Amino acid sequence: MKALSAASESRFQRALNRVERVGNALPHPATLFLGLSVAVVLVFNRAGIEAVHPVTGRTVVAANLLSVQGIQQIILGVLPNFIGFAPLGSVLMSVLGLAVAEHSGLLSAMVRVLVSATPARILTWVVVFTGTMSHSAGDVGYVLLLPLSAALFHSVGRHPLTGLAAALAGVSGGFAANLLLSPTDVILSGLTQESARLIDPAYVVTPMANYFFLAASVLLVTATGTLVTERVVEPRLGRYAGDVEPQPIVPLSPAERRGLRWALGSLLAVGGVVLAGLLPESGFLQNPAKPGFVGSYFVQGLVFFIFLFGLVPGVVYGVVAGTIRSDADVYKGMQKNLELMASYVVVVFFIAQFVNLFSQTRLGVILAIKGAAFLQEAQLGAIPLLLGLVVLTMTVDIVFGSASAKWAILAAIFVPMFMLLGYTPELTQVTYRVGDSITNIMSPLSSNFPLILMFVQRYAPKAGIGTTVALFMPYSLCNFVCWSAFLVVWLLLGWPVGPGAGIHLNGP
Repeated sequence: MKALSAASESRFQRALNRVERVGNALPHPATLFLGLSVAVVLVFNRAGIEAVHPVTGRTVVAANLLSVQGIQQIILGVLPNFIGFAPLGSVLMSVLGLAVAEHSGLLSAMVRVLVSATPARILTWVVVFTGTMSHSAGDVGYVLLLPLSAALFHSVGRHPLTGLAAALAGVSGGFAANLLLSPTDVILSGLTQESARLIDPAYVVTPMANYFFLAASVLLVTATGTLVTERVVEPRLGRYAGDVEPQPIVPLSPAERRGLRWALGSLLAVGGVVLAGLLPESGFLQNPAKPGFVGSYFVQGLVFFIFLFGLVPGVVYGVVAGTIRSDADVYKGMQKNLELMASYVVVVFFIAQFVNLFSQTRLGVILAIKGAAFLQEAQLGAIPLLLGLVVLTMTVDIVFGSASAKWAILAAIFVPMFMLLGYTPELTQVTYRVGDSITNIMSPLSSNFPLILMFVQRYAPKAGIGTTVALFMPYSLCNFVCWSAFLVVWLLLGWPVGPGAGIHLNGP
């Protein structure tokens, strides 16, 4: 049995190596997105692809960007596509604040404290779990947790990409799993409710609709992420032999300890100001039009607060510890990290063009409609249909990243369909969220992929798309099997997926 297991593992590792070789044979990511943009313009929109929208009833036809009007749109759209690409400004602004924390030595000191405080046997578990909990804070997991985890693992003699992969297993691979509510819960529940009212005009779907299942999924994703990291990813990576030196594990000096105490104090002070603006109903961070945490200016302006929570403690630590002696040192830290972001900005320019051209042709909408219609016509049982929705969402997710945009289309088809089969909209929504999470971690067309690739290349400069996809593919495969099985078992047991949100529909 052991020999068979070893042989199977060997075959799997060889398969990942082939994925890596094939992927690395692809051109530079910027060239890849340039080629995809050209293909969208020259090929796909000339194929006469169309579909009937399930909500409006109108026929959606792939737009011809080779027309005079289309060419004019391409010319005028290049600059706004780039400047208006949502992840670009958020990432750059977040990195500016965190760069000060890194340059001052605050992040290094934090790594050393974490190493001494976290038992080695649960380090992977802690990193994956922290990743799943980062979703309530937007993209902070991508910007902060990935590089910090890589440095943390490197400091204890483990491959830094092992730490990065473990963090991403929670941040991206477990995108739906969380113990806290996030803005995504609010957006998706609203879309689900509108679709449910096509059948029952009085149906209400709350942001807590999937809380029980997604909270339980935190344990599942943490377990699968830890298992894959330690049994598959780390053995495949082996020992790190790159040029990046690990942070030295030496005791903090008295100045560094004082700096950490003051940095913590400044962090608590800023946090106190935020709470003072959030907790009272009339607080300065509350939005009267959308009262509550999710609609607050804190959530809407989260990028600013990520910047602030990096800048203020970083400056305070540097001044007290003696690593920042003038304002020039602060700007030097910002400049140094922005130099490392150059490759990210280059790739983002081309990915922004592809995303906008793809949106203009309406191919993503058509793909989602046709895939949903295929499943609807298959007339399968409830469980095969649910698994089919998972697979469809995984597939569409590779080329159509926005969770809310996909669900706006798919919900209008699947929510009413499952209601007529006797299943609740909340069950349909949670099924979609499982599928939307599984391929997040390995999709090269994800808006966060250039950032992930940049972090990978810090430790493996020659790494390409293939190296990155092969590194994260085991997580997607494991989560597909385990999370889908978890969903089926939950369905068979008849447990509610959230407060007041059962499995079976008692109404119409």
